[in-house]
Amino acid sequence: MLAECLPADWRDARLLGRVMTSAGPSPVLARGGRLYDLSSHVATTAQAVALDDLETAGVDLGPLDELTVASAWSTQGLQLLSPLDLQCIKASGVTFAVSALERVIEERARGDADAANAVRQSILDRIGGDLKDLRPGSEQAEAVKAQLIAEGLWSQYLEVAIGPYAEIFTKAPVLASVGWGAEVGVRADSAWNNPEPEVVVICDPAGRPVGASLGNDVNLRDIEGRSALLLGKAKDNNASASVGPFIRLFDDGFGMDDVRSATVRLEVEGTDGFVMTGESSMSLISRDPEELVRQTLSAHQYPDGFALYLGTMFAPIDDRDAPGKGFTHKIGDRVRVSSEKLGVLENIVAACDQAPPWRFGVLELMRNLAGRGLLGAAA
Repeated sequence: MLAECLPADWRDARLLGRVMTSAGPSPVLARGGRLYDLSSHVATTAQAVALDDLETAGVDLGPLDELTVASAWSTQGLQLLSPLDLQCIKASGVTFAVSALERVIEERARGDADAANAVRQSILDRIGGDLKDLRPGSEQAEAVKAQLIAEGLWSQYLEVAIGPYAEIFTKAPVLASVGWGAEVGVRADSAWNNPEPEVVVICDPAGRPVGASLGNDVNLRDIEGRSALLLGKAKDNNASASVGPFIRLFDDGFGMDDVRSATVRLEVEGTDGFVMTGESSMSLISRDPEELVRQTLSAHQYPDGFALYLGTMFAPIDDRDAPGKGFTHKIGDRVRVSSEKLGVLENIVAACDQAPPWRFGVLELMRNLAGRGLLGAAA
């Protein structure tokens, strides 16, 4: 049922999303416990988030607790798409101390999971808990940086973890993200990879945060660990960016402070019986979400708005196949990312070249909207 993947207080939330209809993708709004098709009023969610008042009812699709949803493992019901369409899909990395350490470990281990444990312990012995209390760019951070350089432990990952500039990169092309129930992809040539459960902030064309969603910023640790210059190969692959199930719009009942205090939970369940759980507390983030938004806007404009993955502190080290081997995905893994006020984002892992190929780009979307007579709604 659709209601099972929604926030705990879904009856009071305003949830913006997209569904695939027989005519094509349509923006929808969940409000007052019901789902409405907005396509006759707004053609895209990028347009919808730019509106000051998104209360138009649209076509009533029914009560949320009676609607079913289709998925890669069940074909009955509404097909939820990623709630993003024309928004640029950006991501921030190394925004938590634990994440920073794991990136240093990847770099020092050169993508070798067997060497990671020894590197991890060596770094923890040297710097202890210094990172978790640092404010990036502060005098204290600069002092720790000098100490690490002197001890031969400096890393480009620590530069973005405690230095003045955040790591901001493009996660996926416009329209390439996948939504709830879809297959999420890892490259077949990766032997060390993991999910990254995150909060995703959605901003309007003026750069104002207007809502939030859940995301899985799939990461290939072995590939990025060989060289940071391989970030694009590690991060931007077919079906590797998952967002959903909906964008929860900011209002009197939900805002940026809820993002700051959110706990993001992860569960991975494999067909081999392996189960891994964990959680990431946004209260431990090193840079405030609004600072990350400002840095994203510092040298660019986004006329269709943008979505920004905020990073994760969750870096799984659970041994899956053998002691010291750590965690890596297997095909068929069921991945659930959840947070009380954002709902549940659920996907199943596939090889990137076996997941449905991305073919519905901007030109195809414009053709579809024109054929449906909806481009006037986008004016």
